[in-house]
Amino acid sequence: MSLEFNLPGIQKIGGGKVREIFDAGEYAVIVSTDRISAFDCILPEPIPGKGIVLNQLSAHWFRKFSDIANHFVATAVDEFPGQFKRYSAELAGRSMLVRKARPLPVECVVRGYLAGSAWKEYQASGQVNGQSLPGGLNLASRLPEILFTPSTKAHAGHDEPISWNQFSELVGPRLAGPIRDISLSLFAEGSDFAYARGIIVADTKFEFGMAGDQLVLIDECLTPDSSRFWPVAGYEEGTSPPSFDKQFVRDYLESVHWSKQLPAPHLPAEVVEKTAQKYQDALVRLTGYRLASSP
Repeated sequence: MSLEFNLPGIQKIGGGKVREIFDAGEYAVIVSTDRISAFDCILPEPIPGKGIVLNQLSAHWFRKFSDIANHFVATAVDEFPGQFKRYSAELAGRSMLVRKARPLPVECVVRGYLAGSAWKEYQASGQVNGQSLPGGLNLASRLPEILFTPSTKAHAGHDEPISWNQFSELVGPRLAGPIRDISLSLFAEGSDFAYARGIIVADTKFEFGMAGDQLVLIDECLTPDSSRFWPVAGYEEGTSPPSFDKQFVRDYLESVHWSKQLPAPHLPAEVVEKTAQKYQDALVRLTGYRLASSP
């Protein structure tokens, strides 16, 4: 699959680093491409099958969390509006019919383990997102309790951590508590499900929107793009665990001392192949769904 994705004759109404959104009347169709981004840049090489992994995993979680209002409608293209059916081959496996919703301007980050920017902040201050933690924690330590650490949702550049008061101002005090509680509940349930299948969910982010007056879970859900996935086997506190997500790509980019400015460097074939395998392994473990081209 190329980096570009268009459906001639159908209006594109949005998109991002990975997804494209097309108008479907009262609904929208979200297409997960094989693009991969790192350090806020889209890389030159797609990761084969990645979009299917993201789409199928999100659909799995939206179905599993059906007691929480979400935007998911269908993944079978024959259930999409008629104009999409002529693109069945291009859309198969990687597209989702959803309810239209107005996204809220926040990322709902939830953390169960100490990693990434949270580890750096803890080393510097003993806190994560302004929340004090006990001393003596290490890289990849399990946190004493799950943390809700919201951030901005930047259209360009980096998301920035925000305080609870800032979060409440952005979403409104009526929604702030329910969003936090839903995020923590989804993380706990999803983490337990994944752990039983050999995957530690170290952290993740959820997004929410408004469909009319209803708060709904949107975008993607507990995927290797939105989460830090570690294998249960071989996990060891104090070390950076191997991952099922794009950390492998980030590690490669760090090794070549890239400036993190465009143009992004090309990925070697073995990095592309291994990354694809990691994504597909996560999908198989969590859902049993195996891509047709996977081993």
